[in-house]
Amino acid sequence: MSHDAPFAPHDHAACAADALAAARQVCAEKGVRLTEARERVLSILLESHAALGAYEVLERLREDGRAAAPPAAYRALDFLCAHGLAHRIEKLSAFVACGRLRGEAAGAPAFLICRVCRQVAETSAAPALRALAAQAEAYGFAFERGVVEIEGLCPACRGDRA
Repeated sequence: MSHDAPFAPHDHAACAADALAAARQVCAEKGVRLTEARERVLSILLESHAALGAYEVLERLREDGRAAAPPAAYRALDFLCAHGLAHRIEKLSAFVACGRLRGEAAGAPAFLICRVCRQVAETSAAPALRALAAQAEAYGFAFERGVVEIEGLCPACRGDRA
């Protein structure tokens, strides 16, 4: 999925497979282990572009026949977020796989969140954050980190067929 058309129809199986391969590569480069449980949680996040809550992830793990407890799901999600493989979407109290794994924009993320279907597209917030950092600096505020979450309607939920 390209960041040029983040909500466009695409071969999702290939998208997810490529993203999982990219995640394995990231972990190999960082020297961290993408355990079977962590990889399964990432695979669940990659099944769609919709944000999933931790309990939705947990339910999917249980559907797989895994004896999963909430701490296990949260540990896997924490690992994925800590290593840039997933993001927490504060607005939804949910998680998505990192868009960079799918070839979407790199850098400081901005999330386009559909309020109806919960699909999330990731794009770059770098220009906007640079402007905000400059404004913060003018106020004497030391800007360290920012996340942009934009809520609206994706083309499908708007009724547009892109």
